[in-house]
Amino acid sequence: MRTVWPVVTRSSAGSAGPPSVAVWSAATLPTLGALDAAVTDCRACPRLVAWREQVAAEKRAAYVEQTYWGRPVPGFGPADAALLIVGLAPAAHGANRTGRMFTGDRSGDVLYAALHAEGLANQPTSVREHDGLALHGTRITAPVHCAPPANKPTPTERDACRHWLERELELLLPTLRAVVVLGGFGWQALLPVLTDAGWRVPRPRPVFGHGAHVTLAPAREDRGPLHVFGSYHVSQQNTFTGRLTPAMLREVLSAAAAAAGLRPNQR
Repeated sequence: MRTVWPVVTRSSAGSAGPPSVAVWSAATLPTLGALDAAVTDCRACPRLVAWREQVAAEKRAAYVEQTYWGRPVPGFGPADAALLIVGLAPAAHGANRTGRMFTGDRSGDVLYAALHAEGLANQPTSVREHDGLALHGTRITAPVHCAPPANKPTPTERDACRHWLERELELLLPTLRAVVVLGGFGWQALLPVLTDAGWRVPRPRPVFGHGAHVTLAPAREDRGPLHVFGSYHVSQQNTFTGRLTPAMLREVLSAAAAAAGLRPNQR
């Protein structure tokens, strides 16, 4: 029998749909498994709900015979991960189709190939949800769990999704040592969450850039230092133009894995 966790009600003023919607209270969820299950039922943002479901119904011609996921996409990876990778949001015909982060699109092709090369994944490809892929000491998530139009969530949508990221970080605390942020959107979304989660983020905030690295000191006794790394996003725009090469991505992943206490290429 499925467990039903408490929900709260918030206003959806300024967006299409009913005047209020039921959303999960992520803080009540006791495990990452429960969090991942609850994420998939969220309907807090009317614009995102409408878009993800429209894409799932209309489909891309290449996938017309497939059943799209068409729901929020949960994080992926072990509950005792030492390294967290934070992206942007699911791709309309990638994770919104397959139901797993960075799976079924060219961004995922680049990311998982690099993770495998660094010993952080058991295979270099990520085609469908049940293709045998497993991550080693690494978890992947995003500040927005629904595919947004034009790959651009609004600040309101980012903030509505924030409680999921907050709880995910809290549940990873016993093992988390490092974070890789893919892109400026994720960087800006994550730093305030880290402040509230008990780390000292410098003021002014660290500037995003590829290869950026900041070590956050704990602001609470039950926290340890956290290494935060920046990388250009693995978007097609970046990888096709050479702004981000596989070697550049592997360099960041290698440094983050070492900071997390993982041992790349020795698995």
